Amino acid sequence: MSWHADDEDLRGYARGTLAAPRLWSVETHLAACADCRAALSAHVPPAEISAGWARLEAALDAPRPGPVESSLIRLGVADHTARLLAATPVLRRSWLGAVVLTLLLAVGVGLAASPLMLLATAPLLPLAGVAVSFGPGLDPTYETAVVAPMHTFRLLMVRAVAVLATTTALSALASLALPSYGLAALGWLLPALALTATGVALTARLGPVLAPVLVGAGWTALVVLSRLLASGTPLPFTAQGQGAAAGIAVLASVLLVAARDRFDSGCAQGPSLRSLRRSRSL
Repeated sequence: MSWHADDEDLRGYARGTLAAPRLWSVETHLAACADCRAALSAHVPPAEISAGWARLEAALDAPRPGPVESSLIRLGVADHTARLLAATPVLRRSWLGAVVLTLLLAVGVGLAASPLMLLATAPLLPLAGVAVSFGPGLDPTYETAVVAPMHTFRLLMVRAVAVLATTTALSALASLALPSYGLAALGWLLPALALTATGVALTARLGPVLAPVLVGAGWTALVVLSRLLASGTPLPFTAQGQGAAAGIAVLASVLLVAARDRFDSGCAQGPSLRSLRRSRSL
């Protein structure tokens, strides 16, 4: 460098009082001159330098939101809620891929023979999704989510809605691939709501894994038995069965709201999670 910024200019630059065009000249020069950058540090208080490095380290270490989290934030979802939703296992490619493959298999069977596989399988997908999204040993963010500054009931509801929205959309697309069956191809919708609401309501007493397992086993047994005992449409997909599913969904939702305080009392969590919640409240 044939010239260097004079000391007065560096002092004004450090204090933020240097005016253009000298400001632009000094700033451009500092980018290429190590000697002037070293001289500039003499005009900046050590505390401000430390604070600047701390802000830089915080910005570099801060987690960058992924595409799902960024989309949720743009839609108006709060930052902390968007982060918990983005960490939901059912929004990951592995889970979505498994759901898509299951639905494709069901659609293939429906095109070849009967839509029964789609009708029987689609209601189990959101039920399994809730278990995966809030079950110890299944959700890698389980302990982090449970001790987050959010009521357990609300967290469970947020993730249950995410599961329902995702699986319902994919199942609806699968139903569109079976146009010859008309509205009958949507016979899985009310049972899906009933099974999910029942599984979540029982989670307060049985836990986030056992509850959906029992509900799913009961549904499978009902479909198989009704198929074996009836020559026509299995009972869950008749008008009476659809009405019963709607009633169960409403009843389970009422019971779920009534038992919402149990989710924060620790009954649906393991001992280690209860201790974590107690330590957070101290």
